[in-house]
Amino acid sequence: MKLKRPYRTLLATTVVITGLSLASFTDPGERFFEIAKNLDIYATLFKELNRYYVDEINPNRTIKTSIDAMLKSFDPYTVYYAEDDIEDYMTMTTGKYNGIGIVTGNRSGRITVMGIDEGTPAEKSGLRIGDEIVKVDGIELNNKKGIDPGKLIKGQTGTIVKLTVKRYGSNKLEEISIARDVVKMKNVTYFGMINDEVGYIDLKDFNSTASKEVRQAFTDLKANGMKKLVIDLRDNPGGLLNMAVDICNIFLPKDAEIVSTKGKVEEWNKTYTGLKPAVDIDIPITVLTNSRSASAAEIVAGVIQDYDRGVLVGQRSYGKGLVQITRDLSFNTKLKVTTAKYYIPSGRCIQAIDYGHRNPDGSVGKVPDSLITAFKTVRSGRTVFDGGGILPDIEVEKPTPAMVTQALSNRLILFDYAIKYHHEHPSIKPAKEFALSDAEYQDFIKWAVNQSFDYTTQAEKDLNVLEASAKKERYYDAVSDQLKSLRAKLSHNKEADMLKFKDEIKMALEQEIVVHYYLQKGTREQSFAKDPEIQAALKLFTDMNRYNAILKGSK
Repeated sequence: MKLKRPYRTLLATTVVITGLSLASFTDPGERFFEIAKNLDIYATLFKELNRYYVDEINPNRTIKTSIDAMLKSFDPYTVYYAEDDIEDYMTMTTGKYNGIGIVTGNRSGRITVMGIDEGTPAEKSGLRIGDEIVKVDGIELNNKKGIDPGKLIKGQTGTIVKLTVKRYGSNKLEEISIARDVVKMKNVTYFGMINDEVGYIDLKDFNSTASKEVRQAFTDLKANGMKKLVIDLRDNPGGLLNMAVDICNIFLPKDAEIVSTKGKVEEWNKTYTGLKPAVDIDIPITVLTNSRSASAAEIVAGVIQDYDRGVLVGQRSYGKGLVQITRDLSFNTKLKVTTAKYYIPSGRCIQAIDYGHRNPDGSVGKVPDSLITAFKTVRSGRTVFDGGGILPDIEVEKPTPAMVTQALSNRLILFDYAIKYHHEHPSIKPAKEFALSDAEYQDFIKWAVNQSFDYTTQAEKDLNVLEASAKKERYYDAVSDQLKSLRAKLSHNKEADMLKFKDEIKMALEQEIVVHYYLQKGTREQSFAKDPEIQAALKLFTDMNRYNAILKGSK
């Protein structure tokens, strides 16, 4: 009997799972029976649900939900990609898709252009950040459920998409025709010279062209007189392992051990070394990291540190020491599965979370301090540690933004004002020179206090807890007057807070404004003078005795 597609999919998946599972069992016969028994129960259960459940069951959604729930018991990086998700998977791994190069967001039912990639059809067409997209090829978007604007806008290279947009300050609808093209998502979102001798490479991803982009950026910067280099790996979630290896090889000699992987399938264990002659093994390097630097980004940062090849600046990295591979499943689906841990040259694995040992409630915890081990760097024998991400050589405290700043950002008040500012100012100074005057900041405050946003300060939250505790323990009547007086003193005032936290709000607003004129490149250049990690790196480069002392372990 010919099986209907959902059941064929289920059985085909069963074969793959069974085949993978049997490879590691000490008692294959008993384990095979348990697997077969439980899969048979699962198939029978689904059959009964499909036949008798009161409402119609969507087989694809139901099976995917069950698969996703199962995989949640492993780690967040073991992921199933259904056939409908394959395009997103390919975009993630190749960094390419067919479209126009924009990021959109739904704002109260209005589809708005939130970002534009440099050099894409969208930028060339004159589309602006903040434009509201009313229609795509005549299809209205506003307040329509079930319509994905991204899928409507994407399409074959060379085809035309017609966007009907509404621009700030006008009720007139404009139609913009844009020819779709291959949009390449850059790994190196920016590179340039910070000053006469310090170059800067902002590496934000590790897809299939990452090492090529870094090599080209490095070569261009050397041609422009670069004598010292800042590599920015902040907010880089990682990607392809081989790209991390190739990028390390730019600064380390051929045949240098870079990373090794160890997992259950022994024949897949491998040690990766530099395959090409290094481009430069002497140039002073600082690497910037933060808590969102993960995976391949941590390999690069960790290897640079392990070989005492450069100084790490910033905050402790995320701590992802796991390796995934992708396995093809039936019906054009895929499984990305964690198969190994990686170890950098000092011998350490920087995995921070122990997914193999869950708490009774299913939660996971970080590797305890008692199990963290000290290792030595390859050249200088400096002490470094495993089990908790990469700890930078120079830690730079990351200040927590004030609640008013967070509210202005999260509620898109800064974004909206930047749209207004762009409309009223056709041009501004170059990004490196741009700054709002005090009078302009006052104009912003006058405008912002009338916008719909609010927040609760930490002091107000703590006072709420104190008041609730006083009521619960029946002390409230005795302290109510003091609590009311304290609340009056702590109650926030938007205008006063925007003056009190002027420096950080002004910096965030300037960043938001600059991106409307100069896109990602401008945002980065505008930040050089105020970015605490970049400033720490520049300060270190002015004191090469300290730089060398850190690498020798004698700081």
